[in-house]
Amino acid sequence: MTNNLKLVLIAISAILFQSCQDKTKTPSDTFVTGSVSLVADESFKPIISEEAYVFKGIYPEAKPNIIYRSENEALRMLLNDSVRVAILARSLDTSEVNVLKRRTLPPVIRAFAIDAVALIVNQASNDTLITVGEIKSMLNGKIKTDKNIVFDNPNSSLVRYLKDLSGSKELKQKNIYALKSNVEVLKYVNQHPNAIGIIGFNWLNDPDKEYADAVNNVKIVAVKDENNKKFNNEYFKPSQSSLVLKQYPLSRELFIINSTGKMGLGTGFSEFVLSEKGQRIILKSNLMPESVPGREINIKH
Repeated sequence: MTNNLKLVLIAISAILFQSCQDKTKTPSDTFVTGSVSLVADESFKPIISEEAYVFKGIYPEAKPNIIYRSENEALRMLLNDSVRVAILARSLDTSEVNVLKRRTLPPVIRAFAIDAVALIVNQASNDTLITVGEIKSMLNGKIKTDKNIVFDNPNSSLVRYLKDLSGSKELKQKNIYALKSNVEVLKYVNQHPNAIGIIGFNWLNDPDKEYADAVNNVKIVAVKDENNKKFNNEYFKPSQSSLVLKQYPLSRELFIINSTGKMGLGTGFSEFVLSEKGQRIILKSNLMPESVPGREINIKH
């Protein structure tokens, strides 16, 4: 057999092998079909779960698998390439962006909502007002109190937020406790009249049956920022209006970080959350959408 004939046969074999492989390949995902895994900060699970529920209802062939983790774990999964879409309560810093750029998958980072950090107390508690200064002093142990302060878990975005707020690298006071989840925070405050819970505001709106009773049995504390030049004498509870007017002082922006590098389902879900339908879901949940959807008005002649 000549060398030329051998090369021809090898080429034919390679083509046939590739053809067989192509037939057995699972079709790739598209904007609205297929499956993809995304990771989301568990501290705003209620709103992301609602977005995914509506998205799958509109596009039944789409199967986004939302993995809920603490902020630290979610970020680690994104940087380790376990997932390529992450939903976080912060953007990425320069070093984190560079990690993704080195994979030739530069991230597209877009804000989609503003959530409030809410303080809750037992219905029997007389504590209904607090200042930002008092919160900082409590977190730094500068105020003697018999109150127990509880939040979701040590690796959460809420803990990072509280550290940034208080200027403390660690929250090690004896009366400050990390639990395991936001639901546990709700249940703890229900059972302890002297507790102050710190929780994402989205957990208090349209709660699931699992923790609805707990939500109904807590009170939201109004907060005053004594350093706010415009509203330094007023206390505000978290709401859409107080977030829009920047009256409520404890808020955080939520981001979708898309490092897929393609127009697949991860991008499709990201764009849905940012679309008018996705932003309307956020509006109905009492959070503040990044872009306020327009209202449709029918005028009858």
